[in-house]
Order: sequence, then structure tokens, then C-alpha cells
Amino acid sequence: MPSPIALAVDFGGTKVEAALVDDRGTLLPGSRHRRPTGPNASSDELRLAVAEVVAGARDALPEGGSLIGAGIGSAGPVDLRERTISPLNVPVWRGHPLAADVAALIPGVPVDLRIDGLCIVLAESWVGVGQGSRNLLGMVVSTGVGGGLLLGGAAAPSPSGNGGHIGHVEVGGFDDPCACGGRGCLEAIASGPRTVAWARRQGFTGETGEDLAAAHAAGDPIAIAAVERSGTAIGRAIASATNLVDLDLVAIGGGFSRVSPALFDHARAALAERTEFDFVQRTRIEPSGLSDEGPLIGAGALVHRPQPTG
Repeated sequence: MPSPIALAVDFGGTKVEAALVDDRGTLLPGSRHRRPTGPNASSDELRLAVAEVVAGARDALPEGGSLIGAGIGSAGPVDLRERTISPLNVPVWRGHPLAADVAALIPGVPVDLRIDGLCIVLAESWVGVGQGSRNLLGMVVSTGVGGGLLLGGAAAPSPSGNGGHIGHVEVGGFDDPCACGGRGCLEAIASGPRTVAWARRQGFTGETGEDLAAAHAAGDPIAIAAVERSGTAIGRAIASATNLVDLDLVAIGGGFSRVSPALFDHARAALAERTEFDFVQRTRIEPSGLSDEGPLIGAGALVHRPQPTG
């Protein structure tokens, strides 16, 4: 029998990637392709980037392999009914038909589209740190902050597809303005660019998350304060989420989540302040067990382990 293969696409505010994923949750060697996106890219440039990575992954299909479907994970918000995306950090795409774009590149192959945070949590539940857990929150901490929920082992019901988008939960003790129109949203506090921007207002001279990570490792006090601020906000948001839906585990991936292990220490400390609630105290916060492959594995899981909609 031909080996069943999924084409996985991960679209975000910094880059778009595509790869082939087999039915064991493994990326096929040589199939992974990446192109930049970003807030200044034109719609045509974004379409070309998507086309290039999809074509590269598609053409890596091995002899004897069968492409049975494509899964797309995108920064939110998404619209499942219209099969469109409107990533907050990619302003040129509002209501963009990304699923249709991908489908046109692989005629006859079914395409599923979900928010990237759901893909993270599907991957962790399948082959990562969430194996054996039933109530999980997956988080992406990168250019933005996204999220997705599994409740009872399945994707939480979500008519629009944005359930679990924890980046726009408002966090007590902060008042940072957010691009969504709110104030004190987790994304406005804890995303990589927003954390660096806060540090620069305090006198930090670096420009990127990588600069902040290096400064933190070197003991720079502003970088240390910036990571503590971000981690504390993440922990407070998780405390609110687990009080609402009783989580077993929160798995956090994304480029900025690797700024320092201290980010997780601060998140856990903020969660631990809820000392009177045993059910909150049992919630674990763990880094993704899949490094930067998680979003692609999760997009592949949409094909290999399909989830209900609505």
C-alpha cells in the first residue's frame, strides 16, 4: 500500500513553511521549505512565498507515497466557514482565501485550515509532551501569541475556528495597547517584538529576540526584567485559562518561547500564586517537545488525525 502523506503548511507573521508529514508524525527529510512573510510584504509577495513552499514540499513526495490531504495552520484570526485568514501581524491579508490558494496548487487534494495554536496542541498530543493528556492548551509565543485547545482529547468546539486564541485574553496588571483594539492583551505584552520594544523603552539597545536572549544570558538587568515581565503575563493568562476549563497541560512553542528557560520559570511562578486551588496547581507548563517542527506536525495532524469543526 502507498504510504499516506500529508502536506503541512504553517503561515505566520515572520515566515511561511511547508513540509510533508507521514502518519507517524515525522517530517520527511528534504521536504521542508521556508520563505519570509512579515508586515511589509505585499499580497503578491505573500502568495508567491506560499506557492514556492507548497511546490517545494509537493515535489518532494517520495516514490510510492500518496498525498492524501493538506493541513494549514495559520496565525489568527481565521474563519472556518469562509476558509480565510486575517493574521493580525500581516495587515495586507484580511479575509484572504489561503485554503483556496493552497488547493489550487494541489488539485484534487482535500485541504483543512485551522488556527496555528490548535496545530501546536494537536502535535503535542500526538507525538510531543502532551501524549496521554486529555485537556491541553497549546501556545505559540513568537511574532504574536496564539493558542488552541483540546478538551476531552478533541479540538474544543469553535464555530469560527478561533477557540483557544489566548493571545487576546487580557492580563491583569498590564495596560499595553494591542493591535486588536484591546488593552493588556497577552500578545501585546509577551510576544517577541512587544517584549523587545518594552526593553528598548527601558534603555536596551538590541533589536531582536535573539539580541534579548543573548543579553539575558549575559546577565543584562533590562533583558532579565523583560523576560520576567513576559513570563509573568503568560503565567497569569494560563491561570485564567485553567480556572475556566481545568487544564492538564500547557505546551508552549514558537521562536520567542526559547528566549530563556527563565520565561517558563516566571510563568510557573505566576500560576503557583493560586495556592488555594489544587486543580490549578496540578496544571503543568512545559516547553514544546517538538522544537520548531511542532506547527508543521500539527498541520499534518489535521489530515492524519482529523478534528471536528463547529
